[in-house]
Amino acid sequence: MTHTPNTLREITEDPDMGITLSDGTRLSTRAWMPQDAGDDPVPMILEFLPYRKRDGTCARDALTHPWFAARGYACLRVDMRGNGDSEGIMTDEYTAQELADAVEIVNWAASQPWCNGRVGMMGISWGGFNSLQVAALAPEPLKAIITLCSTVDRFADDIHYKGGCLLNENLGWGATMWSYSSRAPDPALRKNWREMWLDRLENEPFLPSVWLRHQRRDAYWEHGSVIEDYSAIKAKVLAVGGWGDAYKNAVPQLVEALPGAKGIVGPWVHKYPHFAVPEPRIGFLQEALRWWDRWLKDAETGVEDDPAYRAYLMDGVRPATWYANRPGRWIAEAEGATRHLPVQTLHLTDAALSDAPGALSETVASPAHCGGASGEYCAIWLGPEMPGDQREDDALSSCFDSAPLAADMDIVGAPRLNLRLSADRPQAQIAVRLCHLHPDGASTRITYGVLNLSHRNGAANPEPMKPGTVQEVTVALDQIAYRVPKGHRLRVAVSTAYWPLIWPAPEAATLSLKSGQITLPQRPSPGGDEVSFPPPDAAAPWKVETLREAAHVRRREVDMTTGMVSLVIEDDFGKERDESHGLIAGSIARERWDIHPDDPLSARGTCHWSDELERDDIVLRTETSCEMWADAQTFHLTAQIDAFENDVQIYTRTLHDSIPRDAL
Repeated sequence: MTHTPNTLREITEDPDMGITLSDGTRLSTRAWMPQDAGDDPVPMILEFLPYRKRDGTCARDALTHPWFAARGYACLRVDMRGNGDSEGIMTDEYTAQELADAVEIVNWAASQPWCNGRVGMMGISWGGFNSLQVAALAPEPLKAIITLCSTVDRFADDIHYKGGCLLNENLGWGATMWSYSSRAPDPALRKNWREMWLDRLENEPFLPSVWLRHQRRDAYWEHGSVIEDYSAIKAKVLAVGGWGDAYKNAVPQLVEALPGAKGIVGPWVHKYPHFAVPEPRIGFLQEALRWWDRWLKDAETGVEDDPAYRAYLMDGVRPATWYANRPGRWIAEAEGATRHLPVQTLHLTDAALSDAPGALSETVASPAHCGGASGEYCAIWLGPEMPGDQREDDALSSCFDSAPLAADMDIVGAPRLNLRLSADRPQAQIAVRLCHLHPDGASTRITYGVLNLSHRNGAANPEPMKPGTVQEVTVALDQIAYRVPKGHRLRVAVSTAYWPLIWPAPEAATLSLKSGQITLPQRPSPGGDEVSFPPPDAAAPWKVETLREAAHVRRREVDMTTGMVSLVIEDDFGKERDESHGLIAGSIARERWDIHPDDPLSARGTCHWSDELERDDIVLRTETSCEMWADAQTFHLTAQIDAFENDVQIYTRTLHDSIPRDAL
C-alpha cells in the first residue's frame, strides 16, 4: 500500500512491547506505529530513557509519539535497564552498557518486518545526550538524530561541573536518580515486580559518590563526550536548545563542528518546544517531521536549505523568577552559528566598564552566600526557578557598569572575560555575570560563567594558584541572544562565590584584579523575524484524574540567631491516576541548601524524595534522602533508601562516603 505524504494513518499502541537483549535482559517498550506497518514498513524513531514511560514521561509521550506514528513512523519509547518496567540494574549514566543496549535496539528494530531498515533517535536531556553518543558509535541503520538540551562535553557542560567548579546539581540530580531508579515496576505488567523492586533497592548505586570521584576531566568524562571526535558522527544532526535551559552551548557547537547540522534555540526552559515555556512555542513536531522525512524517507523537504542556525533574540526585560512569555524575534545564520560574528571589547577599569583601557585595582571578596539570586542551574520543574533581580548579588560583588547605550545592543554568542589577577589563597573560584542594568537600577542576568581558578590552564591537570602571583585567566560565559535597549547599561559583576549554584572553595579568598576586558559578540538585527515556524501541533493530551494538585515552593530563610542562610525548595509534582490503565503515581521532592556568609565550610545540601505508586490494593512508597557537607580536605556524603509496601517497611539501606577534595 502506498500512502501520500498528507495521509494520516491509523495507529496501534503496545504499552509493553518486549525487547530481549543478547544477555537475556528484557527491556519494556511503549510502541506506537501505523496499523499496516507490517504491510507497508516504516522508519523507527527511538527514545531511550530511565524516566519511566508508565508514570514518568507520559504527558510528553502522549503529545509526541502518536503524532509521528500517524505520519508513518514506528515510535519506540524504551525504559533502559533497571528503570520503569525493564529488567536489570542501571549502574551509571551513559555507560558502555547503556550505549551498547541502544545500538542493539537500533539494529533489532531495523530488522523487524514493520521497519524499512532506517532508524532515527531523539531525546531531550538524557535522551539528547545518548542520541549524540549512539550516533558517535555509528550503527549502520541510524541515519538521523534530533538532540535537545544536551551537551558535547560531559565535564564542561553537564550537571556535575562547570568551569571546574562543583555544581550543587551534582547532588540534586543524583538525588533525583536515587529516587527514580528505586521505584518499582507496575505490578500489572510484571509478575515478578516485587523481586525486581528489591533487586533495584539493593543494587542501585548512589551516583553522586561516583561523579564526585572524578573532579578533573579524566577518561571517565571523555567517554560519551562527542567533542572528543566529532567525525565519528555519521547521522544527520538537528540540535535544539533553550535560553532558559542549562545546556545553552551545545547547539552552536554542533552547528560549527558538524557539516550539515542544523540548530534551533528558543527562549525555552528544559522542555520540548511544542509545549515549552516561556513562549513563543513553535511547531517543533512539524520541523522534526521535515527532518525525519528527509533522512529516513528520502523526501525532498528542503531541510538542507534551512539556515544553519536559528535563534530567538530575546528583548531585554525586567528580572523575574518566571516568565510566561519572552518578547523578541527569530534571527538566522545561513552558515555557521556565532563564531564568525564581530565582537566589541569593553574594559574593566576603576572608573567604569569602558570602551577604552584604564587603570584597574579592584579587590573581590564576596561572602559565601553570594549567588542567592542565581536561580536553578537547570530550570525544569516550572516553578520560580529563573534568576531573579541581581541587585542583591550585585551588592556582594565587584561591579563594572557601562555608560548608557547609544543604540540597542544585540549580544549573540558567548561573551568571554579575560582577566589578570592574583589570589590570596591557593584554591579560589570566580563567578562572572553579565547583566542588563535598567534605568531604575533593576538588574537582569543576561548570561554568566564560573571558573575554578585551579582549572585556569585546563581541566585535566589542575594547578592551584600561587598566592600573590598575577595570573592571566579567561572566564567563558554561556551562549545567549539578548537585546539590551538603547539608554540602558551593561554591568559586569564579579564575585568569589556563587552559592547555591556551585560548592564553595574551602577558604574565603580575596582576588586582586589588575586588568580585564570582556568581548561581546554583536549581531545587529532587524526589527522583525528573519525566519518563521508553524504554530505548535500535538497529539491528544494524556488523560489523568488529578488526586493532588502540583505545587512549587522556593523560599529563602535567614536564621537571625546563627546567621545561617538557607534556600528551601519544595516541588510537589502532584498525584494522578492514569485513566487508560489505572496506575496511580505521585512524587514530592525537597531540597535545602545552607551556608553561613562567613564560613564556606558551613555549606550543606540535603535532598529528600517521597514517591508513591498504587495499583488496586497494592500501595508502594519509597523515601530516598541524601546529604553532603565538607571540611577543608574531604567531601562527606550520606544517603538512605526506605521502601514500604502497604505502609509496612520492607527495605532500608544507608550509605556513608568520604571523598578527598581534588583542587576543588
